[in-house]
Amino acid sequence: MAERDSQDPRDSPLERGWLLSPPGRPYLESLLQRNRRRVFGLLERPALPPPLAVPTLPYKLFLVGRSGVGKTALVAALAGTPRAPRTAGTPAHHETLGIEATTVFWPAQPRGSARPVLFQLHFWDCGDGALRKFEHLLPACREELDAVLVLFSFTDRASFEELPAQLSRLAGHGLVTVVVGTKSDLSPHAAVTERDVRALEAARGLRVLRAGAAPGGARAGLARAAPILDSLAEQLWKRDQVAAGVARGEEGTPSS
Repeated sequence: MAERDSQDPRDSPLERGWLLSPPGRPYLESLLQRNRRRVFGLLERPALPPPLAVPTLPYKLFLVGRSGVGKTALVAALAGTPRAPRTAGTPAHHETLGIEATTVFWPAQPRGSARPVLFQLHFWDCGDGALRKFEHLLPACREELDAVLVLFSFTDRASFEELPAQLSRLAGHGLVTVVVGTKSDLSPHAAVTERDVRALEAARGLRVLRAGAAPGGARAGLARAAPILDSLAEQLWKRDQVAAGVARGEEGTPSS
């Protein structure tokens, strides 16, 4: 899992890569259990000694994309939860039947701050079939929403061509919107080119994040997930700072 980052890290409101640096090590260890990513229950959070206690910032994020683009797989990779290997006779894609909510904790260090903060990211994933069948699911997913992850697959051209309409529907709602291209490691089967992605980035003024297979242990998985989680934390933090009037918006003027 990786992101092609075209922005200067010095422009970020958070220190990128901080969690994997020596100062972030105590917070990194709080995410692990027996050298594996710890899975947190609804009322659980990372255990930190009192001197390292930090404020927790909860956010709700909803994943959008065609069936089969890899929404559930992306959340599993970001959370570090193991997925059962596919065996002979098992369908290549198993659609989420209802709403699945997964919590990912991500410590980060704001620039100029004396202490870190702990992002509590609640990822909501719902299968397309369930959304169409049960009308109450979509309003529940949208309630008190902070961010939307719009996914396409590099191996599914149709999922990429739907992006402009999806992004237009989301515009003007005050949501952090992040585009993620999945299966970026399957280049021999790619139906979407880098030229296509660059054209979308230029037309929409955004960065497309990349996600692919993440083999290896917990620490390797964290390193691969870090660019996407860092980017989400940065954009949510910046949105809140602009809303509070302590940072400037995209046009260079304070938020009203």
